[in-house]
Order: sequence, then structure tokens, then C-alpha cells
Amino acid sequence: MGFLLFLALLVFAWQGLYWLGVELLQWWKPYALPSPLGVAKSFLDLCQDGRLFEAAGNSLLRGIAGYALALAIGMALGIIIHQSKYLQKNLKPMVLGVQTLPSVCWVPFSILWFGLTDQAILFVVVMGSAFSVAISVDNAIQNVQPIYTKAALTLGADKRQLYFYVILPACLPELVAGMKQGWSFAWRALMAGEVMTTSVGLGQTLIMGRDLADINQVMLVMVVIVLAGVIIDKCFFLAIERRILRKRGLL
Repeated sequence: MGFLLFLALLVFAWQGLYWLGVELLQWWKPYALPSPLGVAKSFLDLCQDGRLFEAAGNSLLRGIAGYALALAIGMALGIIIHQSKYLQKNLKPMVLGVQTLPSVCWVPFSILWFGLTDQAILFVVVMGSAFSVAISVDNAIQNVQPIYTKAALTLGADKRQLYFYVILPACLPELVAGMKQGWSFAWRALMAGEVMTTSVGLGQTLIMGRDLADINQVMLVMVVIVLAGVIIDKCFFLAIERRILRKRGLL
């Protein structure tokens, strides 16, 4: 209830700022500052013909598909890096360096290699997220207490058993945190890929609003992007975190 009240006050303050700065004092042009009423009107307009739901659905499907690929590649790469001191010394710094690249840097490669297709967007999502997941996996495994692995090896565990029954369960909370971070990178990379292509999605809808000088549509898409990211985090990752903590008696 407190959050809803805060949100209502925030919206009223936003509308008041628009009324004061645009209509009363005329500090800004109407096309330069969005308003809650204008955003609501854009929401109704985009919902009437189904464009908003189609764009959000397409973006979610691409985001989930790209994130799943990035998760598989990143986890495999992180485990491989952890197993080799040579790769720890030489490959990990390169992975860290590549991860600092903005996702938009991969867009020219994706367009040249895949054209203006969904595969190009998925490529940007994977490249924007996989290295973050790899780093998180390697760090999570490194933070496992050495006594766990020593005890497992003493009891005769082989390498497969060591990873699946000792290391991965021990580092699971940190792995989930890394997965959550990987999702945030994937979601941002998805928007970078969509704004550069013609595929229907939230990114393309945002660019359409820019081209039409419709600042309210741009703001609406930004709000939807934020809400989608928050909903995925709360409904999926937070549920996993709570289940892990509850099993370990920490909740």
C-alpha cells in the first residue's frame, strides 16, 4: 500500500511538473517532455491495435531465447576457465575485457553476418550476456570452501560427481546472483539489437516513437521495458532465491 501511494505521488508530481514547465511557464516544448496523461493515451492507442502486446511478446520471446543460449554458453565457458590455470591467467582477462564492450558494438557484426533478422538480435543478446555469466560462474566456483572439495575427493568422488554433487550445490546462491546479472545484460542487449533492426519489438517501437517525434510513446516503451525486467526478476529469480534460502534454513 505504501509503494502504491508513493507511486501515485510520483505520478502527480510528474504531471504537475509538466503542467508548470510546459503549459504555464512554457520552459519546454510539448514534444520535449512526456506527461503521465500523454503516456496513458499512447498506451491506449498502442493497445487498441495490439501493437504494444505484439512488441512486448516478441521481445520477451527473443530475450528468453537469447538468454537461454547465453546461459548455456556462459556456464560451459566459466567451468572450462575454472578448470585450467592457463585459461585463468590468459583467457579470463580477455573475457573481462570483452564484457566491458557495450552491446551496441556487436550490432554491426550481427547485421553483416545475419542481416536484419531475428538471428542478428539473438547474436547481440548472447554476446552481451554470455561473458557476464562465464565470469559469474568462475567466481562462484572459486568461492566454494576448499574443505568441501577435499572432503569429496577423500571420499572417492570423481570429477563429474565433484561438480554436480558438491561444487554446484555449494555455489548455487552465487550462481543465481550471476544468472540474474546475466539476465539484466541480456535484456539491455536485446534492446540494443532491436533498435538497429526492423523486427517488431519494444526497441523498434521505441525508435518508431522517436521518428514520429512522439515523446510519450518513447516514454511508454521505456516504462514497459523496465516493468518487464522487474517482473521477470521478481517472478523468476526472486522465487528461486527464496527457495534456495528456505531449503538452507536461511529464510
